[in-house]
Amino acid sequence: QVHLVETGGGSVQAGGSLRLSCSASSVPTCFAWFRQAPGKEREGVAVISPIWRRSDYSDSVKGRFTISQTNAKTMLTLQMNSLKPEDTAMYFCAAGVGPCDLARPQNYNSWGQGTQVTVSS
Repeated sequence: QVHLVETGGGSVQAGGSLRLSCSASSVPTCFAWFRQAPGKEREGVAVISPIWRRSDYSDSVKGRFTISQTNAKTMLTLQMNSLKPEDTAMYFCAAGVGPCDLARPQNYNSWGQGTQVTVSS
């Protein structure tokens, strides 16, 4: 398993931006962000794979969020622009060995503690 620590959550008004970061103890095959709002299921937001050199986004954030890794591959970031109140949730960094499928949180065996993002209207 990979030890993950997220930073960067907070509160912002609609239309604003936030940047989340996740530090990993080693380089995973799949490096992803999930989120969970109260009373809702955990939702895959974005995933990146340095091995397969591809990234993917949920339809709800495509065009607004950007996932990236540092050159060292152990730091994951999520740049969130044009935030909406419906983006409010606890955001989790996750790592797994694959497949890198946002629809399958069970594919990820390491999770961070989460960081809260709150977007007000």
